[in-house]
Amino acid sequence: MPRYLVMLMRRPQLDQALVPLHQAYLAGLREQGRIELSGAFGDRSGGAYLLRAADLHEAIAIAHDDPAHVSGGWHVTVYEWQAH
Repeated sequence: MPRYLVMLMRRPQLDQALVPLHQAYLAGLREQGRIELSGAFGDRSGGAYLLRAADLHEAIAIAHDDPAHVSGGWHVTVYEWQAH
């Protein structure tokens, strides 16, 4: 299954109360075997996760269901990653 890098950059209006919802969403994806890696950036400006999905459309749909995107607190971008 292809891999996609989901980048999340915090926006100034981020409500910190949404962070646990985002983390729970990632935990669910991890349980499904969809996430290989995830974590925050050292400067706390955002984070990223490595997602497995059938194609780019599915990866975008999954990322857009993340409370990080739904809340508008993060700017979310999805890239197909051809890592070796």
